[in-house]
Amino acid sequence: MTTTTSWSQKIAALQDHKEYASLHWEGSFDEYLELVKKNPRVTRTAYQRVYDMILSHGKTEYIDNKKKLVRYHFFSDEKNQGRDAVFGLDVPLMKLVNVFKAAAAGYGAEKRVILLHGPVGSSKSTIARLIKRGLEEYTRTPDGALYTFSWVFEEKTSLPDGSTLHGRIKSPLNEEPLKLIPRDMRNRVLAELCPPEAGYAPNDLGELNPSCRFIFQQLMIKYGGDLTKVYAHVRVQRLVFSEKDRIGIGTFQPKDEKNQDSTELTGDINYRKIAEFGSDSDPRAFNFDGEFCVANRGVIEFVEMLKLDVAFLYDLLGATQEHKIKPKKFPQTDIDEVIIGHTNEPEFKKLESNEFMEALRDRTIKIDIPYITKLSEEIKIYEKEYNSKRIRGKHIAPHTLEMAAMWAVMTRLEEPKKHNLTVLQKLKLYNGKTLPNFTEDNIKELRKEAAREGLEGISPRFVQDKISNALVTDKSENSINPFMVMNELEAGLKTHSLIASEDVRKRYRELLNSVKQEYEDIVKNEVQRAISADEEAIAKLCGNYIDNVKAYTQKEKIKNKYTGQYEEPDERLMRAIEEKIDIPESRKDDFRREIMNYIGALAIEGKSFNWRTNERLQKALELKLFEDQKDSIKLKTLVSSVVDKETQEKIDVVKTRLIKTFGYDDESATDVLNFVASIFARGDAKE
Repeated sequence: MTTTTSWSQKIAALQDHKEYASLHWEGSFDEYLELVKKNPRVTRTAYQRVYDMILSHGKTEYIDNKKKLVRYHFFSDEKNQGRDAVFGLDVPLMKLVNVFKAAAAGYGAEKRVILLHGPVGSSKSTIARLIKRGLEEYTRTPDGALYTFSWVFEEKTSLPDGSTLHGRIKSPLNEEPLKLIPRDMRNRVLAELCPPEAGYAPNDLGELNPSCRFIFQQLMIKYGGDLTKVYAHVRVQRLVFSEKDRIGIGTFQPKDEKNQDSTELTGDINYRKIAEFGSDSDPRAFNFDGEFCVANRGVIEFVEMLKLDVAFLYDLLGATQEHKIKPKKFPQTDIDEVIIGHTNEPEFKKLESNEFMEALRDRTIKIDIPYITKLSEEIKIYEKEYNSKRIRGKHIAPHTLEMAAMWAVMTRLEEPKKHNLTVLQKLKLYNGKTLPNFTEDNIKELRKEAAREGLEGISPRFVQDKISNALVTDKSENSINPFMVMNELEAGLKTHSLIASEDVRKRYRELLNSVKQEYEDIVKNEVQRAISADEEAIAKLCGNYIDNVKAYTQKEKIKNKYTGQYEEPDERLMRAIEEKIDIPESRKDDFRREIMNYIGALAIEGKSFNWRTNERLQKALELKLFEDQKDSIKLKTLVSSVVDKETQEKIDVVKTRLIKTFGYDDESATDVLNFVASIFARGDAKE
């Protein structure tokens, strides 16, 4: 008899029972203290835990413009396939992690609000979301484990004040169980339990919250000060953060001023329980469920923080500097959490000009989160959203995302004040391209003179919206190309709500024209390379060139294959190739010697030379071959209605090369050939 496995059994088989047991560990107070002795890291503060969480993902150090930088892998969001990856912001993220590092060490940063400041769409919310979600996941790992406690009363237990307790009462602020050690004994116990040399020795843990403090005091009276009997009611359990369950992760968002109430941060009286406990000042009749309470030992995010009512900002002052909150009708209550806010520039300017908010300004560490100013990093944003895995049914032609990203970055760059640079050249320098007479020091100087670079310009969201528009348009059946997206971008400028003036709008249009011209140059070069990609012809041309260079450098004559006569090296051929890569007449001897030395060096290593070996020579050969062949292909005929069979066959070969080598599909390859043909037709081809 065969038994069929049910779906519920299949699902259950996927469960990791060992992990479940670990995440739901529960033990006595004594068992927890033994656990602390073995691993003091479980007692870390919120800042220490966040810093360790970021480091646990690893980091890469690298040099950029003579400056040592660090890339923290945590912000690549590799665990979630880069869903919330942050690109091109290594410097701001380094500053942020350094704040966490200083706060973890107790150097004062833990008494500040971390304020992420920058333009709309610059990843402020994404960074906060990454930290919150990362902390959730970290608390599920053995390295990120932390614990809290509950009071357990198996039977109804009468207290000295006449009330009774029964069942399980969880610490409302998910507090560290070590707080149950009375303050006057705490230092002596901790010195033995987790000495400083063990690492992560707890700092001042503060007092128990009002509810637990009340229960502790009542039990101490009941048992005549016998702590062992009090601790018998304590059960310690593993604590796993969850924003959805409101454990360890809090989020506060401004609402309509009439509906806002500061009790949303600190909690409020539970009027139903007043009848049970007889007073609204009994801590058991209070719901410690405000966002500050929920986020204790974890992270609280303030969305658009400076849009908050002033009353809320006052609550922030105590929460940051003193690590205390003031619930209604109760004394100040200790909290331990990372406070992160984010805001846009208009609100921050208001804060700067408001003399009544000096206290908040003084307790704020501002981290600028600008737009990306490096083209290769901006492209990654769009490649993440628009790729073959996510976009089905439409092909994105090569350079489509690159051109959109190029324009977006150019809008964020300031006009160079000197060096006779264009914005496009500046973009290329920032992206690692070398330009004659420009050093890394010049690039550093360019960055220094543009202090607000990246804080203004076009948001990635705007570009993403326009790419989406292009994808759903019916102007193209199977693919979208750069001009479709650039047309959408230009049309969108007319109604862009964040563009302050017509001058700015005009500048953005001019930059878009620069991008169109750059695209023309790129595709002309690609079509040239596709036309001249006849490997046999290039190899033949290369062999001819090398034979002539060899004869020239050794002051020999070369044998003419057709006449059999020895002749002088073909200077016209050599110069025709060298001029394609801007080798001047005065440098031709040096270049030819370099080529021969290069071939000799390869031979010593047992390697053979071919036309692909030297990148500069390859480019020169491709351009020379294109010049020789372009007339035979007659690209100009593409724009006419009649194309002869022989030309069509040659064009089909070029189209196939564009598809195989450069990533086009049939439709976009035809489009780009028609476009380049139209350029040739109007006589714009480069000489």
